[in-house]
Amino acid sequence: MSADGTPTRPRRRLKDRIPVRLRHHWRPAGALCAGLAVAVYAFGDARVSPYVTSSSRTEADVITENIEGTVGLYDSSVAHSIQLEYQQTDFDKMMKEFRDDGTKEYIEADLTIDGVYLNDVGIRLKGNSTLMSLRGDGQGVPGGGQDMPGGAGAGQGGPAPSQDGGTGGRGRGQNGGGPGATGDAPGDATGDAAGGMAGPGGMTMYDLSEDKPEELPWLIKIDEYVEGRAYQGEREISLRPGSGDEVPLNEALSLNLMDSTGQKNERYSFTSVKVNNRPASTRLMVESPDTDYADSIGDGNGVLYKARAGGSFDYKGDDPTEYETSFKQLNKVGSQDLEPVMKLIKWVNDASDEEFEKELGRYVDIDSLATYVAAQNLLLNSDDIAGPGSNYLLYYDLDTKKFSVLGWDYNLTLSGDATAGPDDDLSIGGMIGGGGGTAAPSGQEAAEGMPSDAPAGMPSDAPAGMPEGAPSGIPQDLPEGAEGMAGAMSGHPLKDRFLDSDALDGVYKTAYRKLYDAFYGSGTALKALDRIADQARAAGADGTGLDTAVDKLRGTVSDRAAALAKNKEVTG
Repeated sequence: MSADGTPTRPRRRLKDRIPVRLRHHWRPAGALCAGLAVAVYAFGDARVSPYVTSSSRTEADVITENIEGTVGLYDSSVAHSIQLEYQQTDFDKMMKEFRDDGTKEYIEADLTIDGVYLNDVGIRLKGNSTLMSLRGDGQGVPGGGQDMPGGAGAGQGGPAPSQDGGTGGRGRGQNGGGPGATGDAPGDATGDAAGGMAGPGGMTMYDLSEDKPEELPWLIKIDEYVEGRAYQGEREISLRPGSGDEVPLNEALSLNLMDSTGQKNERYSFTSVKVNNRPASTRLMVESPDTDYADSIGDGNGVLYKARAGGSFDYKGDDPTEYETSFKQLNKVGSQDLEPVMKLIKWVNDASDEEFEKELGRYVDIDSLATYVAAQNLLLNSDDIAGPGSNYLLYYDLDTKKFSVLGWDYNLTLSGDATAGPDDDLSIGGMIGGGGGTAAPSGQEAAEGMPSDAPAGMPSDAPAGMPEGAPSGIPQDLPEGAEGMAGAMSGHPLKDRFLDSDALDGVYKTAYRKLYDAFYGSGTALKALDRIADQARAAGADGTGLDTAVDKLRGTVSDRAAALAKNKEVTG
């Protein structure tokens, strides 16, 4: 009791102040605290990095509304039509943001596809070098104000404006010519088609204008504003660029031929495209590599990684966040991560030549790699895995634990030197160096007169002010969106080391001969071209422009077939 006689409560002991439940389970709690203390002491200064780095949809994001439509989206036997309607103010804002900083944001649009109406889809610009003519004020390439050595308008800020507000470049560069050349050498892919223009070494630089939105390259996202919605199982549809009479017949033909390789390939069809009250334009509609595309490969038990434009195949340590700018994981996010890609990159870059030849089959499906590399050469694809656009996919099979390389984006195929053989370098680096698309020399021929540290196929007479090792004809201040171009000019270590290996040459040449027969020896390519031309006409492409493009492409295919038929490496 207190001094005044008031009863007092006894002071609680320290242990009595601890909750009863915790006192009953003090041993596990104590062990946990001790473990945390040890972990902090041992690893307190270590960085913890997440291994799930992709921003693509998760596995739980399933299709809840699948709109069936009336005809198959990629059924080439029927004529397709697309109508896009959007608010002009949204479009103007999107274009301003793209011109200002290169961002490509979605805007809302209503879509009518083959008579089926879908409200509130998302649309955005798609592409990198393809869009450069839209940037203006010196940030693009010819057509956007950026001078290119040896090109049309060099020293003049690019082609002069045309009456319709676009730029007046015409035609693709021919063999041996820079942008704007119009020679008649073999291998001329598309000739003098109005609306397109030549970029470095024969690259097609479409003369695009925001005044003609029906010709712009669009990515249509069906579920951007309506979650879980798809059209015939597709959540994304890609509209390839087209300008005037310029219809990408070369890409359609390449996609058609790739179907015979046994590798996963994008589906396509031609369609007429109408935007708001603008005239209709004939376009190529192509399947977009997305989550559903990835899950459709094989039995679905694999992970698909998409290489990003401007990325690299350099090993950057064990922090997966360092690879976010180089690869995007398209499926199985949450259950799988980037670790297999990181291990592949490290091994490819670190392995000795002997280790590469002996151990490649542990990491990569060698037959699949040989098929991919052979197909890109046969199709004269200057922007494949080794190109500045990084247009390739890595598929990791979870059963075999091996990678396959898959292609996509064939807009630069079937142009350049039709006589190029299986051992010639078709990289854009050789083209920009002044070859006009001609295959760059290899081996001893390439080494003569070259600096010791220069990549194969690069000229030694680079102009003053160029970065060390850069090929002649490439501007030092590459436009925004092409920052990774110079680095990609020298190739890709996986492809280059595979082709440089004498021990692996047999499997490559076997695949090459097989695909030569499938593409050219059998006459398949010319027959496919006739069908593709008919499909383009059914979608509204007509007139002398299309006929000229078909004739030019037929000449390239014929020249390619004839040249390879004389090559003993191909026919034996």
